[in-house]
Amino acid sequence: MKAIRRFTVRPVLPEPLRPLSDLARNLRWSWHTETRELFQTVDPEGWQSCGGDPVRLLGTVSAARLTELAADRRFLRRLATVADDLDDYLHGRRWYQANSGGGRTAADAPRFPAAVAYFSPEFGVTAALPQYSGGLGILAGDHLKAASDLGVPLIGVGLLYRHGYFRQSLSRDGWQQEHYPVLDPNELPVSLLREDDGTPARVSLALPGGRSLHAHIWVARVGRVPLLMLDSDVEENGPGERDVTDRLYGGGSEHRLLQEMLLGIGGVRAVRAYCRLTDHPEPEVFHTNEGHAGFLGLERIRELGAYGLDFDAALEAVRAGTVFTTHTPVPAGIDRFDRELVARHFGERAELPGVPVEKVLQLGMETYPGGEPNLFNMAVMGLRLAQRANGVSKLHGAVSRSMFAGLWPGFDSAEVPITSVTNGVHAPTWVAPEVLGLGARQIGTSRAEDALSVGGSDRWDAVADIPDSEIWELRRSLREQLVTEVRARLRASWRQRGAGTAELGWIDGVLDPDVLTIGFARRVPSYKRLTLMLRDRDRLMELLLHPTRPVQIVVAGKAHPADDSGKKLVRELVRFADDPRVRHRIVFLPDYGMGMAQKLYPGCDVWLNNPLRPLEACGTSGMKAALNGGLNLSVLDGWWDEWFEPDFGWAIPTADGSATDEDRRDELEAAALYSLIENQVAPRFYDSGSSGLPGRWIEMVRRTLTSLGPKVLAGRMVREYVERLYAPAAQAHRALDAATAQELAAWKARVRDCWPQVAVDHVEALDQAAPAALAATAELGSTLALRVRVALGALQPEDVEVQAVAGRVDSDDAIRDARTFPLKPAGGPDLEGRWMFEGPLELERTGPFGYTVRILPSHRLIPAGADLGLVALPTETAGEDAGLLMR
Repeated sequence: MKAIRRFTVRPVLPEPLRPLSDLARNLRWSWHTETRELFQTVDPEGWQSCGGDPVRLLGTVSAARLTELAADRRFLRRLATVADDLDDYLHGRRWYQANSGGGRTAADAPRFPAAVAYFSPEFGVTAALPQYSGGLGILAGDHLKAASDLGVPLIGVGLLYRHGYFRQSLSRDGWQQEHYPVLDPNELPVSLLREDDGTPARVSLALPGGRSLHAHIWVARVGRVPLLMLDSDVEENGPGERDVTDRLYGGGSEHRLLQEMLLGIGGVRAVRAYCRLTDHPEPEVFHTNEGHAGFLGLERIRELGAYGLDFDAALEAVRAGTVFTTHTPVPAGIDRFDRELVARHFGERAELPGVPVEKVLQLGMETYPGGEPNLFNMAVMGLRLAQRANGVSKLHGAVSRSMFAGLWPGFDSAEVPITSVTNGVHAPTWVAPEVLGLGARQIGTSRAEDALSVGGSDRWDAVADIPDSEIWELRRSLREQLVTEVRARLRASWRQRGAGTAELGWIDGVLDPDVLTIGFARRVPSYKRLTLMLRDRDRLMELLLHPTRPVQIVVAGKAHPADDSGKKLVRELVRFADDPRVRHRIVFLPDYGMGMAQKLYPGCDVWLNNPLRPLEACGTSGMKAALNGGLNLSVLDGWWDEWFEPDFGWAIPTADGSATDEDRRDELEAAALYSLIENQVAPRFYDSGSSGLPGRWIEMVRRTLTSLGPKVLAGRMVREYVERLYAPAAQAHRALDAATAQELAAWKARVRDCWPQVAVDHVEALDQAAPAALAATAELGSTLALRVRVALGALQPEDVEVQAVAGRVDSDDAIRDARTFPLKPAGGPDLEGRWMFEGPLELERTGPFGYTVRILPSHRLIPAGADLGLVALPTETAGEDAGLLMR
């Protein structure tokens, strides 16, 4: 019989146990071992059946057990200790407060922002709050946790999806099946934001046709960081509007547009409501994690318009305090909407009535060669609304600069204003308690915890003193735990696939805790190449079944529900893993998520990653394995391209030349993968010396922990965001009051109007040592005196910067490794209105060398370089041949 209504009955905790509620409602428990251990003692069996979720656990504990615990002095002492520790964590002075500086006067303001709002379409904080699909969400969750550890006053903003992403199972023949269980917020570790009178706080958006989209605001406590999640499943909405936040990355184009409007526009309104109701400082910086949240900039423009700023001035004020992070290495991965669809949802009869629709549409226009004029590009809008942008690894930064170079015509891709901050992972979440315990025995618990959350290479160096035997025993113990976990999950999967108990005896022999274990787990788009390992199945079987150096592989991953090609890859892998000849050596585990990952990463000796280079923006799964002593076997892509060293892993050679077709490329790279495993990875794992231990392998584990450990931390990543992006954005934001923003917008308009008249008229260069002898060669160490005559139209010299750009030149005369040298005004205007600029150019490099000159807009309130996307370069008749051969 089915219930006609569902609701949650909350337990009434005895007074001595009231701190349990606070501990359960703050998601710090998800990375704090002592808190999880405390809840486990409440009801060990219930803890397992609830999946390690304290909120669900407290909803199932009997009243008798609660009464018993309320009288248990030992338990109450533990509870008081853990509760006090949380209080210290939430209110203590941390890295951010110690390094922000500033005094009590406005002139001595802290260099860090008062607060930062961080918007993302998904957040992977814990399996108990399933609001993520993959790496983007896990990264966002780790960003919040690291910000909390460092004391960064961050506010997370996302959506609450009533069905999450999806749960994955397999049919009997290995086809992926999706399930969408309904999530009741009252059973999640979240609380409803309420007005002072107790009614739920609400944000509303106007929709075409006089409709409205309303949303409640749920708050999750991620340590010190509040995570606001908007939920459209409220009674005031019609059926279509209630379903806007039904599932992550689901629905058609309009459905996605409404999600992204609610995230961006509604998210800013939710932040304002939260700050009003809690006295939290208002954000000075808004961080857009991928283009999905880009509409937040439009809402902030609307807010400023209400204070009298016109669109262009408001745009300048918004840009100054906005950071945009792109995670997408290919144009196909960007959300793009039909322009007419976007236009219909904005303007006088819909949302943001004070913001001109044509201005909105211009922000998303693909104004570059090959751009689609009828599409609205969310990433393009994100870049135009942010003064600071970044990719998520050095390689991805370069890929992004190339991909978006068309937005800055006239500039080399290296000068496109997109920097990079390489991702990191939140070590307290991903490091196995046994690994933390080993470190604690070496340097003490508090120092080990600091090493994981804040960093410090001196603490990580202590790994060098841990005996080989302890490291090897730890690795075997983690591998053994993984074997147990895999067998349990595999048995459950086969039961779902329809197998009876009598068919499953073979599962007790799946995997071996003494066999080299390789892990591969991720989403299943084609570029990640789930089935590259199956390219030569006979060769793979030989590796799996080798008589003295066998290999075993654990695979997991989800294909998007609408991606049938991805589902075919899953089925292909599953069918191979079902083969009775190898099923004890290779397994596919369905329903990959955070709970599985936290067992998988520590238990694998090697983490495999074989994407198509350079399509992996960062790829943080290998970082999580490394923090547990796992070695990486990966294509040089994402973070591995940046930090690979032979001391702690292997690089899979790539065949990514333009002349190599797709099939041939996969064949070559698969062969290279097999060769590495057979000839390098497996021999090193099984090569035991006189001590009976594989000393060279253990040394690689040690080097992984000491060298990679401090680099891959989310704490390092968030510190970089604060110092390199948030702090400058806060300073820029403070510099742009209403009058200054209006002044800057007027200056930009004037520069754009006048720029067609700006030109390099003539360039001449003399060797200062021998003015009459300048030729095609020059001596190293000599100096050229450059004189450049320029036309500025109605602009003045203070409106521009004239630069010499010099460096090595290739066979096409393109300047490589360029350096810029500003030239100074030296006179003018002449009778023709021309100005003279001059300056020295030192010849510091030998070999083919060249220079050019250019004119850029310059203003004290904008970053130097390509910010406006305007540049004037010499014509062929402007001056002498710039090429010089240095000797």
